[in-house]
Amino acid sequence: MTTYLLIVDFQPGVDDTPMSEWDPADVDAHLAYYGRLNAELEASGELVDGTILTGPDLALVVRSDGTAPVVTDGPFQEFKEWVAGFQVIDVESRERAVEIAALVSAVPGRGGVPLQQPIQVRRVMDAGPADADEMREWLRDAGEGA
Repeated sequence: MTTYLLIVDFQPGVDDTPMSEWDPADVDAHLAYYGRLNAELEASGELVDGTILTGPDLALVVRSDGTAPVVTDGPFQEFKEWVAGFQVIDVESRERAVEIAALVSAVPGRGGVPLQQPIQVRRVMDAGPADADEMREWLRDAGEGA
């Protein structure tokens, strides 16, 4: 089995109407879809964890040189770039991870229309780089050295 992180951010998909302006029944359907999907993935043993994060307005950035940390309000990126939540799944293949991400992307929006929200699929590494050579290889594979 391979573990993947499915990341949901605040990108709107095909409908950029803020959820605060949705009909309450559409919000309920949206949340119920996530509930059913998570229950199915939990029953199949594929859902390891699912987490919803607080909004960007409550985020903090911590920097430290090893002494007292410096804490500031969150990074000032565009709202749509902020992570809203994530699911950790443990699946047989990359293809299955993509299938599940597609189900998350199809969460209903206003009027039950699938949002087609972009979902990041990231494999969780079994181990991180242990020395400079492994870090150089990891950075090259990650695209930094390209």
